[in-house]
Amino acid sequence: MPNPAAGRFGRLSWLWLSVLVLVLDQASKFYFEGSLSLYQQIVVIPDYFSWTLAYNTGAAFSFLADSSGWQRWLFALIALVVSAVLVIWLKRLGRNDTWLAVALALVLGGALGNLYDRIVLGHVIDFILVHWQNRWYFPAFNLADSAITVGAVMLALDMFKSKKSGEPVHD
Repeated sequence: MPNPAAGRFGRLSWLWLSVLVLVLDQASKFYFEGSLSLYQQIVVIPDYFSWTLAYNTGAAFSFLADSSGWQRWLFALIALVVSAVLVIWLKRLGRNDTWLAVALALVLGGALGNLYDRIVLGHVIDFILVHWQNRWYFPAFNLADSAITVGAVMLALDMFKSKKSGEPVHD
């Protein structure tokens, strides 16, 4: 049910943040794909942080990456459905729901960035590699993944804040 305090377009003005995430994500992927060869590493902070180029045909942490290709369309469909839900959710937010609007816009921008890669390229371009010495490596990721993660953490914090303060959890 729409929030009467949301106005006609709710918090859809925050879609500019989603577009910014999408543009920065695609620009960074274009840059690194043109600058690095596959799996090449450029050390930024020795023992901790490198740029690298990797292609992920799966989901987070390369989940289902070894499948025969059907996962591309499954993950694209999931991203489309989630994106539609996020836009509807943004539209229904009230004027005071800025924190939640930012969180949803970040997740939406990241989802659209990876969706574009998945549909157009058949894989997601990753280029950020966090590691500890040469002993532990976190899976490579990109700006879209970072935006999704920050947005998800903000959503979780909002839920905990709402429960702790007695406010209703946002719809």
